[in-house]
Amino acid sequence: MALSAINARRWRNFKSNHRAYWSMWIFAVLFGLSLFAEFIAYDKPILVNYRGEYYAPIWNFYPETEFGGDFQTEAIYRDPEVRCLIRSGGVYDCFDDPEAIMQAIDAGTYEAEGFEEGWALWPPIPYSYDTTVDRPGAAPLPPNEQNLLGTDRSKRDVLARVVHGFRLSVVFTLLVTGLSSIIGIAAGAIQGYFGGWTDLIFQRIIEIWQATPQLYVIIIMFAILGRGFWLLVILMVLFGWMALVGVVRAEFLRARNLEYVRAAKALGVGNMTIMFRHMLPNAMVATLTMLPFIVTGTISALAVLDFLGFGLPSSAPSLGELTLQAKQNLEAPWLAFTAFFTFAIMLSLLVFIFEGVRDAFDPRKTFK
Repeated sequence: MALSAINARRWRNFKSNHRAYWSMWIFAVLFGLSLFAEFIAYDKPILVNYRGEYYAPIWNFYPETEFGGDFQTEAIYRDPEVRCLIRSGGVYDCFDDPEAIMQAIDAGTYEAEGFEEGWALWPPIPYSYDTTVDRPGAAPLPPNEQNLLGTDRSKRDVLARVVHGFRLSVVFTLLVTGLSSIIGIAAGAIQGYFGGWTDLIFQRIIEIWQATPQLYVIIIMFAILGRGFWLLVILMVLFGWMALVGVVRAEFLRARNLEYVRAAKALGVGNMTIMFRHMLPNAMVATLTMLPFIVTGTISALAVLDFLGFGLPSSAPSLGELTLQAKQNLEAPWLAFTAFFTFAIMLSLLVFIFEGVRDAFDPRKTFK
């Protein structure tokens, strides 16, 4: 579908802003990869070949008995016995000395009745965000070839938690920003367009709601309902929608008496059509100017809540919780460096992207 002339100009302006354009591609690649985090960092194989049949543990539940084991519980694929069962096609003496049998299979000297070599395709990082790493020593453990960014105080792989935590933070931010923007733009448009008592009542409601202590409400709601992702999204939206109201309201108050609005009213065009088809595009520059602050503020708010212990559940791959661990374990500098660079890269890319979008919508700015 071809772009309209004005949107084509905006896209050209955005592409001409090289910092924003390349930041968009870098962020899109990072976020796209994080959407498939289970294929990058997970404690189950992507694909298993056992006796000529294929299994996908990353999506499905398979009991250990499916691979010749004794238990009906889900197979622990990182366990040496299970790995040996898969490699040897279900030879039961895997429980005696699995490592020796796998070494014999690798050397090509293993001959047993019913032997049919299988294999498992693992993600590049064979740990999930909550997997305990089997390494000797006291946690947190420093980086090595097994854990490129080391482990945290619970012996969980830091790189795996960063991959999953990046996805969680971006999805949370997009949800909160998108829902808050929709509500805030609609509220600001109604206030600015109708004015009068509508504007006055809305302003008093916003003043009362802004005076409500956000952190206390979150603590109380979590104490009653328990900590959860969607509950935190709802609470953040309830307090975040007011960020755009003032900007949109001011633009609509300024534009409602302009000639094109008065002409549309005289022609009998409906209020909603005038507001969102004719007036809102002219208010988008001011609106987009605020978006970088809302996005970075949402990410920072999530990190702060997790840092204080009032954010996502403790089992979630939280970057704020990683920052807290860095503060509590100063002898493990890899935790602090990882948290700092993750936040710095993520926030910088988002700010550059939204700056480019803002400038692309500004008719006064053109790029060569």
